[in-house]
Amino acid sequence: MSKNTEREINNHVAEPPTVAEQEQTKSRFNLRYLAKYQSLIILLGLFILFGFLSNRFFTVGNLWTILRQTSVNLCIAVGMTYVILAGGIDLSVGSILGFAGAVTARLLKYGFTLAAFGVVLQFGVVGASVIGILVGLAVGFLNGFIITFFNVPAFVATLGTMTAVRGFIMLWTKGYPITKLGETFNTIGSGWFLGIPVPVWIAALVTVIGSIFLRSTRFGRYVYAVGGNEKAAVLSGVNARTTKLITYMISGVLAAVAGLIVTSRLDSAQPNAGLMYELDAIAATVIGGASLSGGKGTIEGTLIGALIIGVLNNGLVLTGVSPFWQQVAKGFIIIAAVIAERMGKGRE
Repeated sequence: MSKNTEREINNHVAEPPTVAEQEQTKSRFNLRYLAKYQSLIILLGLFILFGFLSNRFFTVGNLWTILRQTSVNLCIAVGMTYVILAGGIDLSVGSILGFAGAVTARLLKYGFTLAAFGVVLQFGVVGASVIGILVGLAVGFLNGFIITFFNVPAFVATLGTMTAVRGFIMLWTKGYPITKLGETFNTIGSGWFLGIPVPVWIAALVTVIGSIFLRSTRFGRYVYAVGGNEKAAVLSGVNARTTKLITYMISGVLAAVAGLIVTSRLDSAQPNAGLMYELDAIAATVIGGASLSGGKGTIEGTLIGALIIGVLNNGLVLTGVSPFWQQVAKGFIIIAAVIAERMGKGRE
């Protein structure tokens, strides 16, 4: 082998990284690791903090209370995750929750009168609940149709339906709560099954199915594709309109399921039910790692985000913090989560 050839080979041999380069690589790895598990770290931190501040926090009864309260937000947040992953937003979920609960309650209590025929249709728990869920499906379809076929921004469209549906609740209930809905219906929100509250079972089922559907189906891949780059997804043969439409329908259905849980637990359909619930759902989704620009997030992350919101609400109540300060805290948490997500994108 000639000297020139040896010199060329030596020039092409990669030099080992310097100490500074090794430290920089290690630092980048640590930042990515922290970013990946930041939600879980926050959740564990909140458990430690409130466990230290209140001796009632780690009681069995209180932990079940946290899970029961989280179950409602988690159902809504799973649907919100689909919408946000596809690059949208749904501000109407709180109104859908209230309307679905009100429709179910009134059908259970009074039935439905067909004045033209002089007939009153009576409904059982299953029939009234199914109609309540169909109401959520219908509003979700309306949201998706307005957004996808008329190119109305999601924020504007769902803000409009949020306001309109809230008005329908007042018309349907005449501004009065509908109470005494029966023990069978109350089981949905207050019952226990195998030693676990029924709402926790419902939320767990929604979470598992939502995760499997998102991870293991073609539709789930389409949701990520549309949210990540809609133009590229369309060029690849994805029907972006249908994909977005279905995500809003899923959001509407799961908001209605949450409405059944709330109405059952309270044994009452309140005209103002669901107010500001969209804030908690968006917070859970964003804190769980979803990007508001779409294409990034998981149901598992949303689960952790919902638990963070639930633990935060419960811990602040136990420590005597004003409800007004609770709203302030949640608002700043959302801002911090979005900033962290943006900074993570910048590092990438």
